[in-house]
Amino acid sequence: MRARPAGRALCALLACLAGPAAAQRAEPVIVPPAVDLAAQGGVVVLDTDRLFAESLFGQALATDLQAETEALIEENRRIEAELTAEEQSLTRRRPGMEPAAFREEAEAFDARVQEIRRERDAKERALQLEAAAGRERFLAAIGPTLGQVMMARGAAVILDRRAVFLSTGAVDVTDAAIAAVDAEIGNGSDLPVPEAAQPDAAPTAVPAQDR
Repeated sequence: MRARPAGRALCALLACLAGPAAAQRAEPVIVPPAVDLAAQGGVVVLDTDRLFAESLFGQALATDLQAETEALIEENRRIEAELTAEEQSLTRRRPGMEPAAFREEAEAFDARVQEIRRERDAKERALQLEAAAGRERFLAAIGPTLGQVMMARGAAVILDRRAVFLSTGAVDVTDAAIAAVDAEIGNGSDLPVPEAAQPDAAPTAVPAQDR
């Protein structure tokens, strides 16, 4: 434990200051055993962000969300290229078009752009909701496991590290919690999916405006 090296250093320092005679009379320093602060205080600390990010469940969710995000970015690029080409085509054809015909086509194009923008925004919000729902699902599933970790340390309370001003490593149970949660739920594939997350319960698409 950390107390032992410090005790030996202090003993050596006192011997040097008192001189050889005092060093000969010095008795061995008895260092008390390390105190189990968690059991004594009844409180342990947990870094919930690290617990989620480093767990198998959190890593699997992050991988899925990254893949969906990259697919959405690629889709956005493709749509942007198509809209740019359509706009350029309309601009080139404008000199030979009747004003009314151009205005009608331009308005239809603008309406389509606005619709696509709403669809893109909806997909981005869906990804954000999926991430938040995954975290809530994770926290709801690990309650009993965290309870076991807490009781194994002789504590009665778990505090989120973000709410703690100062603590020692002796009361941090994050590593133990990660190992216990991974052993209990793994990547979360066997957890029941909430009804709100079922495909049938997904929100319907916003109807397109009349063009």
